[in-house]
Amino acid sequence: MSEKDILISFYLTINNKDLNMSSVENKADTKRRRFLIQSTTVIGAIGGSIVGVPFLSSMLPSARARSSGAPVEVDISKLKFGGQITVEWRGKPVWVLRRSKAVLKGLTQESLLTRLRDPSSTVEQQPVSSKNEYRSLKSEYLVVVGICTHLGCVPTFRPELAPVDLGEQWPGGYFCPCHGSRFDLAGRVFKGVPAPTNLVIPPYHYISDTIIEIGVGVESMKQT
Repeated sequence: MSEKDILISFYLTINNKDLNMSSVENKADTKRRRFLIQSTTVIGAIGGSIVGVPFLSSMLPSARARSSGAPVEVDISKLKFGGQITVEWRGKPVWVLRRSKAVLKGLTQESLLTRLRDPSSTVEQQPVSSKNEYRSLKSEYLVVVGICTHLGCVPTFRPELAPVDLGEQWPGGYFCPCHGSRFDLAGRVFKGVPAPTNLVIPPYHYISDTIIEIGVGVESMKQT
């Protein structure tokens, strides 16, 4: 083999090695690029999810918002005559009282009506559907906000007749110990007390015979 042939053979050998190395390096580079792209995609997705969490959370109402404005369902299936239960709606106590026939009869007596400031509920302290002598959708059940209309105190439930501290003419009702305001078992205010108006009747309706939903009135249901 001549010197020229040896040089050509050496050149071809070196060139083939370079080509093989370039091919290997290219494959390695391709793998690295794929790995980086995949890693970036995964990290980006994770980052997007992390960023999205507070964004999605901000779209959801807070627990406080739900409790302050959401309707409240009340099960009255176990409520006995003369019994009262308290639930919270919009941060306020709402009483549900089951009234007997004797109580309902007493609410219409002239001897009581003449002692009330607004016996016919002319002041708008109740939905139109509850503007009646019993201030309720169903006469048997009173649904009323337990906040005195004087200064916002919570009256006490005093259903007993003629207790010593309230006098012989007390027919049963609600007494506010803060300043002495009195309300009957329809939430109507008596004359001569600080409270200017009857207790507020919230919007509500019956989902069934035993479930009341407070916060959505009959009027709203008719519109929908």
